Amino acid sequence: MPRVFKIGGYIVYFWVNENDPLEPVHVHVCEGVPSPTATKIWITRNGGCLLCHNKSKIPSRQLRTIMQTIEARKKDILDLWYETFGQISYYC
Repeated sequence: MPRVFKIGGYIVYFWVNENDPLEPVHVHVCEGVPSPTATKIWITRNGGCLLCHNKSKIPSRQLRTIMQTIEARKKDILDLWYETFGQISYYC
């Protein structure tokens, strides 16, 4: 589970055992210990992000801040994704 970065008490990460075929580039976000039911955020082709689901129930204000940080650090995320999985595709 590569940790991409931490923001406050939240960890932004991806699983190394992603589905086959590999899902489009995305991150999981949770508070504390990573979980398969963590919030999932897609990285879009234009560098924005799109909430897939908020199963971690992150409050709206913190979720907005986290998503802004993800957008600001999209290059780091994409670089680590490619380094980890060897390919990149986008949800939209």
